[in-house]
Amino acid sequence: MQKMTNLKDRPHHKIYGVPVRGLEAVNLGRGRPQHLARQSGYALVALLAVMTLLSLFALAAAPSVRQQQLRLREREAIFRGEQVADAIRSYYLYRSSVLRVSGEQALPSSIDQLLEGIPVPGGSKKRQILRPSAARDPLSTSGEWRLIRARSQELIDFQQSIIAYAGTLPQTTGGQQMVQLQQLAVPTLTGVLNTGTSESAPGGDDSSDSYSGLFVGVASRSRYNSVLYYYDIDRHDQWIFTPLFR
Repeated sequence: MQKMTNLKDRPHHKIYGVPVRGLEAVNLGRGRPQHLARQSGYALVALLAVMTLLSLFALAAAPSVRQQQLRLREREAIFRGEQVADAIRSYYLYRSSVLRVSGEQALPSSIDQLLEGIPVPGGSKKRQILRPSAARDPLSTSGEWRLIRARSQELIDFQQSIIAYAGTLPQTTGGQQMVQLQQLAVPTLTGVLNTGTSESAPGGDDSSDSYSGLFVGVASRSRYNSVLYYYDIDRHDQWIFTPLFR
């Protein structure tokens, strides 16, 4: 009787827990790691392609996002600026009618005077006419409004822009006192000589010292071109917020 000495001749013998009959199956599976590596490579290429497309979409959307953010800040600037204009009107009417201060002298000389408010008739408290947040310019780096004095060239230019936009000069509200202030603060166009003062190039902020005299309006220190139009004006520092034309 022939003795079986070859392990492969023993069909049910196990080597490290693997049946001898399964050795061929084990050998046939040696090519699987290469196949998995190819699949991993394809997945990596696809991932890189998706990331590249997402980056391109982000770059394309970035200008639109920045423009939308600027538009929101411009709306906030107009909202705050018109609040300052209303505060100037309230301050002027109080001083001209109650305190009997005549003409231009009834105008404020600082934003702080508007923040202090005006006295309530018959009481010791003051009525708030300007919120602290409205006292800040959201478009400029410094956040400081530029004060516009009466009879200034930029106020005259703003008046001309309003007439070109509306076809006529709107009369202000607030009674005879405001009408007199309008006539005092802005000369009639027949007597105006446009000197053609050169405008600074757009961009950056106006860093000049703030005017500290009596003022009839405010404007932004930002000299950038705007997304929104205010009376058909497309530059921040040329938007003047004043009670004269409201």
